[in-house]
Parts: sequence; structure tokens; C-alpha cells
Amino acid sequence: MKKTIIIILAVLVLIAAFFGWKIAGPGTNFTNKVYTLYIKTGSTFNEVAGTLEKGNVLNSNSTFNFISNRLNYPAKVKAGRYDIKKGSSILSIVRMLRNGTQTPVNLVITKLRTKENLAALIGRKFECDSAAVIKYLNSNDSLSKYGLDSNTAMTMIFPNTYTFYWNTGLSKIIAALQKEQNSFWNNSRISKAKEKGLTPEQVYTLASIVEEETNAHFEKGTIASVYLNRMAKGMRLGADPTVKFALKDFGLKRIYYKHLAVASPYNTYRVAGLPPGPICTPAAVTIDAVLNAPTTDYLYFVASSQFNGTHNFAATYEAHLKLAKEYQQALDKLMNQKKANEQIDSN
Repeated sequence: MKKTIIIILAVLVLIAAFFGWKIAGPGTNFTNKVYTLYIKTGSTFNEVAGTLEKGNVLNSNSTFNFISNRLNYPAKVKAGRYDIKKGSSILSIVRMLRNGTQTPVNLVITKLRTKENLAALIGRKFECDSAAVIKYLNSNDSLSKYGLDSNTAMTMIFPNTYTFYWNTGLSKIIAALQKEQNSFWNNSRISKAKEKGLTPEQVYTLASIVEEETNAHFEKGTIASVYLNRMAKGMRLGADPTVKFALKDFGLKRIYYKHLAVASPYNTYRVAGLPPGPICTPAAVTIDAVLNAPTTDYLYFVASSQFNGTHNFAATYEAHLKLAKEYQQALDKLMNQKKANEQIDSN
């Protein structure tokens, strides 16, 4: 009798150990380090369980259902992005989902050129889709509370890393971007913009052109001075990057006369003044370069004949033509040398 009791107790211990292992032991069934589970807003427990089963995520779906019911998870499903680590116990997974312990998502904004680019980026990162983002950015009613419109909407976008949850609503994302904009435009920067006769949106737009003109930080202020001088004299800006934006052809290497004919408010060869909005999201250093642009008499600039990514500046058209000729001659020489080298290589 005593022996029978011992055997029964041993069996019960083994059963308890087995269920304990099923609950608290490794419960995943995938080979990667992490499985990312997306739970859409309004999802039911059955949909969550079905997704896990279809993806073969867990080694025991019945155990998941059992624990979920014991912890009342079916009544507490929370939308979001959840990273399930390989080897996690089913108990810890259910607790994570029930508590809504999401994995944050970083929205990394570098240089964007269009509202469509921003919409696509947000659509890839978050639950809200790109169509909703575009609709918002094209709605003057939605943007009016920020003092913006569909042309200037992108002036609230400052390259940075923003952290949200996957199911964060679009309005909260926009509000966070606008908060960054307000933080940047402190009293000092606003005063500098006023001194130049520009609004913050106009400074941003001019900075977007400068951003596209050069990667050399030290000359950004000088390039900005050229455009400021042209505006002061009532000259057209004649900025090649605005033509690329008007054509939506950002791969153009050279602008020809046929390109200058495009009818667009962004074509600064045909339309006087600044375009109605930015042509990219400039870096903060570029905006500050515009705000701190030096006083010069320059009205023209051309790429350096040294092909080092910098520019040469001129105050008169005659001086500009001379510099442009030097650049063209250097370019022709470079191209001829390249062709000669290609012929040698082919022989």
C-alpha cells in the first residue's frame, strides 16, 4: 500500500512538473531570435490565437489557450507590436500580451523629399496606413490648427528619431512632430528669421533648396546669401533642385533647357520668389546656416572645377560666366580622359 502511494505521488509530481514545464518552460517554436506579433486594433482573442497557430509560433497552442483563460486575457486583448523572444515561456507571453507590454517603434526621419515619402515611411512603421497620412497632409482643415497648409505641411518635419508604439494614432504622431518643430523654433531663431524678412516656414523652404545644392556645411550660409540677395533684387531664384522637384525626377544629373519649361509653382526659373513649400526636409544645421547667412554681394554660384563638391561664387554675371566656362572646360577634359581610359581598357 505504501509503495502504491509513493508511485502515485511520483506520478503526480511528474505530471505537475510536466505542466509546470509546459507553462513556465521554453514555449516558442520558431528558429529566429525574435518573432514579431502585430495585433490590430479591434482584434479578438480568437484572431490572436489563430495568428500564433498559423505562424507555428508556440509549441503548445492548447497551453496558450489554457493560460489565457486563467488570466482572463480574452477580455483584455490590447492592440500593438509585441516582440516574442525565442525561448520565452507561454506564461510570460500571455502576461506580456495581457499587460500590453509593447515593443517601441523608432521613426527615423532623415531627408525626405515629398509628403508621399513621409506617408510611406509612417505606413511601413505603424498601424495607420499611408493613405490616411496623405489625406491628413493634404487637408488644410486638419493642418490649420498648426498654422500650416498642404503646401507647408512638411515644414513641421525635422530629421530626428521619434519613438512611438506601433498602434499610436496618426494625430499623436503629428502632434509629436509638431512639438519638435516648436522646440526648434525658439525665440532666437524666430528673431533671426524676422531680421531676414522671412517666416519660419520660408526659412525652412529656403533651407530645403540649400540642402539639395551642397553637402559642404561650410558653404551653406554663402549659398543661402545668394538666394537671399536674388530675392532682395526681385530676381528669380533659378535653383536647379526646384526643377527636379517640379518634375518629380530626383535622379536628374544635369538640368537642360527642356526641363526649365515645366509649368509648376516649384519651378523657380519660371516663378519668382520661393516655392510654396519645401523640396526636402533639411537638416537643422542647414536651417541655421540660412538664419546665420553672411552678408555678401554674391548673385551666382557654380560648381568648382576641382570637382570637390564645393562651389565658386560671383557678384556679376560676367564673373559667373568666366567661372562657368572654367568648370565646363574642366568637365570636358575629365570626360575626354575618362573616354580615353575606357578605350585603353577595352583594347
